[in-house]
Amino acid sequence: MIDPLLAADEEPGLSAAPPSYLSGLNPEQLLAVQTTEGPVLVLAGAGTGKTRVLTSRLAHILASGRARPWQVLAVTFTNRAAGEMRERVAAISGADAGKLWLGTFHSVGVRILRAHADKVGLRPNFTVLDADDQLRLLKQVMADANLDPKRYPPPMVLAAIQGWKDRGLTPDKVPDEDDRAEGKAIGLYRLYQQRLLTVNATDFGDLLLLVLELFTHNADILTQYQERFRYILVDEYQDTNVAQYLWLRLLARKNGNLCCVGDDDQSIYSWRGAEIDNILRFEHDFPGATVIRLERNYRSTPHILAAASGLIAHNDGRLGKTLMPGRPADPGSTKVELRGVWNGEEEARFVAERIAELERHGQRLSEIAILVRAGFQTREFEERLMRVGLAYRVVGGPRFYERQEIRDALAYLRVIAQSADSLAFERIVNLPKRGIGDSTLQVVHKLARAQNLPLVDAVRRLLDTDDLKPRPKATLSALLDQFAAWAKLAEILSPAELAKTVLDQSGYLAMWRADPAPDAPGRVDNLKELVAALESFDSLTAFLEHVSLVMENDAQAGAEKISLMTLHGAKGLEFDVVFLPGWEEGLFPHPRALDEQGMRGLEEERRLAYVGLTRARERAIISHAAERRVYNQWMHPPPSRFLEELPGEHVERAQIRGLDARPPGLAERDTAWSAPKPAKPAATFQPGDRVFHQKFGYGRVLISDAGKLDIEFDKAGMKKVIDSFVAKA
Repeated sequence: MIDPLLAADEEPGLSAAPPSYLSGLNPEQLLAVQTTEGPVLVLAGAGTGKTRVLTSRLAHILASGRARPWQVLAVTFTNRAAGEMRERVAAISGADAGKLWLGTFHSVGVRILRAHADKVGLRPNFTVLDADDQLRLLKQVMADANLDPKRYPPPMVLAAIQGWKDRGLTPDKVPDEDDRAEGKAIGLYRLYQQRLLTVNATDFGDLLLLVLELFTHNADILTQYQERFRYILVDEYQDTNVAQYLWLRLLARKNGNLCCVGDDDQSIYSWRGAEIDNILRFEHDFPGATVIRLERNYRSTPHILAAASGLIAHNDGRLGKTLMPGRPADPGSTKVELRGVWNGEEEARFVAERIAELERHGQRLSEIAILVRAGFQTREFEERLMRVGLAYRVVGGPRFYERQEIRDALAYLRVIAQSADSLAFERIVNLPKRGIGDSTLQVVHKLARAQNLPLVDAVRRLLDTDDLKPRPKATLSALLDQFAAWAKLAEILSPAELAKTVLDQSGYLAMWRADPAPDAPGRVDNLKELVAALESFDSLTAFLEHVSLVMENDAQAGAEKISLMTLHGAKGLEFDVVFLPGWEEGLFPHPRALDEQGMRGLEEERRLAYVGLTRARERAIISHAAERRVYNQWMHPPPSRFLEELPGEHVERAQIRGLDARPPGLAERDTAWSAPKPAKPAATFQPGDRVFHQKFGYGRVLISDAGKLDIEFDKAGMKKVIDSFVAKA
């Protein structure tokens, strides 16, 4: 019996009159929809109608009879996008979109693996483990291998394993030179995979890796799917990893009808395994490919588009396209505004004032966004918006004081301020891990309830009994001694100095520094920003009261709210007005990206800047500060190199704000921050020159590059400053 999924279709035929779903498409969009045969790469610039093209192309293939729904594979990067596409295709083509193979790589992988589980050593009812279960399983494997988790942190090993899976590498294919954990990670990877099979489970990486293994070692199954999928469509191709690329190449080998839609200028997720080379080498990997560029942007004003195009043109690793206006020109449109401010506090004040002004003129708050490079930047904006009564929401994550690491740190401070705070004490009593288990806490809670005591007092009484086992008893005793010592320090140290001491001595900061998870460095940044926030307060009590007030901001449920988020989180969104603060060296481009990836990192940071600009429909406002407190240290960063790359005819440079906040004696330097370069000639400095900076003191120039200096200061260490802020000593 012939498998109906593999049955041949009748020859396709097109109706004489153009179907309605093709109306309104511009020539490039129409070409992308109708070029159905062979490999096709659609380079879809920001705001060029990518989603409509992808949906119309899929509908066209079905409506024209080129394939039945079950003979098309369409891959998106989110389940939500897949659901929306399914609905739109059904509405356009009338086809049974429920039979489409339409979903994320992982959902398609699950479907294939359940049909052929026995071929990869699984049963069809296998479980897909979440991140917590993956870590728990790896810890069991390490315990069986008698490996010390302190010496070989399980999250670090798991991150290495997932990275290898993203690259399509089974344990036997990982190069020895890529091994981690003192040469033990590959072996642990092998044991981990064996344990997954034993418990009939996969992790998310396996949903790609095992399908690759299935196709590679079972030619008949690969042939079945190659014949089934006459057409393959992929969205957001610039975000695919190596394993996903290898998958697609295998499936498209027979029919060759692979259409990938993406934008090399918006590839910003290398830290999640995305490989930009997948899209850059498309024509090489699929000879004879048709490349179609969608360059008519229907979102942003000509000034915004020209500024974004001028900026991204400085990247070498791109296929090249230039955005052009797709909507009628508006003679009243404004240029991209570049605003210099004196410091971070003034930046937040400026943004809040501009938003209030825009609201008075009828601008909806829901159409305004503040896009920051690093999560810690949200704090000053949150506090300013709260103070002036402008409702906001943090998109893609909790508000600053709601973040896990901040709440943990605040719990330490709450216990110091008020030892009877049992909720705070319970939160951090075993954080970082101290070997205080549930059974110990049950004993403490039992006494606290029986005698109506705070947990700290219950622990004190238990220390004089034999009700606790020796090890947790010693640990709790040491912890209470620490809190007693910190309480004494609170009487002589500033709140910021106290917080820094607590985070260091408790081991909490070190815990996150040792965590290899992608978000761990951001958590460390947030903790340092918390310390900086404490600088403005004279007492710990005043600060904790302030936090309580800030947390009340969400009372206006359902109200129009400003969107506050990172640039990474803004991809795919658009707003009337976009504020882009913090465009300074040492923040944007982010030094971590440069340290880890060099020029590739710089180009990804530039793509991130491009993404930020192209989120704006009507106004894009960039700001940079002459002075910024970063991790409790005052910095005088040069403006971001990206500002110099913006085409001047599309940028309006405003004068510096906040001169009342400038340090004494720097009035003559104010104009240096109204543009990316100093407004007056500065002294010429050479490596080795001895210099003086008003805040950092004496130092020696290490690198001098186009007015930007790397200086090793005698007391402040390495700093980056512009030359107009120092004098020869």
